[in-house]
Amino acid sequence: MAAGILCTGISWADADSTSHIGPDTDMRETYSGAEVYQRYCLACHMEDGTGAQGAGYFPALAENNKLAAAGYPIFVVLNGLGGMPWFNGMLQDEEIAAVVNYIRSNFGNNFTDQAAAQDVAIMRGPVPKE
Repeated sequence: MAAGILCTGISWADADSTSHIGPDTDMRETYSGAEVYQRYCLACHMEDGTGAQGAGYFPALAENNKLAAAGYPIFVVLNGLGGMPWFNGMLQDEEIAAVVNYIRSNFGNNFTDQAAAQDVAIMRGPVPKE
């Protein structure tokens, strides 16, 4: 039952992600930071960014000083960390910059310097292999 609930939660948060995955990320609509968060981040980091513990550990993004420098969350979104998957090859540079700016300016975070798509492009390497 817990697995069913977990899968339902992920399915809801990532409702249409299969149409968003593909080798040519430039040939589809671009999501805003809030849309990326809702589709890909919310299931683990929660609606209010407080994270969760239980079957796994999902760190809080709310009031998180590790987000002070935009490079850190850009790196984590691109490459994954711990149990978090990478999104390199799935999200456009603009979308990664947008979601980084979204989490850095919401959930009690007030970091005002903005990440740019160019910052992501500089940090993007080859898509990790499983």
